Amino acid sequence: MKFPSRERIAVLRRMYPKGTMVQLLLMEDAQAPPPGTLGEVQGVDDAGQILVHWRTGSSLNLLPGVDSFRIVRGGSNP
Repeated sequence: MKFPSRERIAVLRRMYPKGTMVQLLLMEDAQAPPPGTLGEVQGVDDAGQILVHWRTGSSLNLLPGVDSFRIVRGGSNP
């Protein structure tokens, strides 16, 4: 697995600060929440994974460039 550069990590942390709401569009993982599920970003780790606490109660990370998701503006309404 190739890790992103420090610069890329910094960009991701600016794009997805703690508290950002995201909506899952597609994740190919058996443990993935259903498409459309909302979650709150908890941070971005040193591997570039977006740490998300999903409203389903799970905390599965998003992989930028692999998983499909979008930022939700204005709170809980997508």
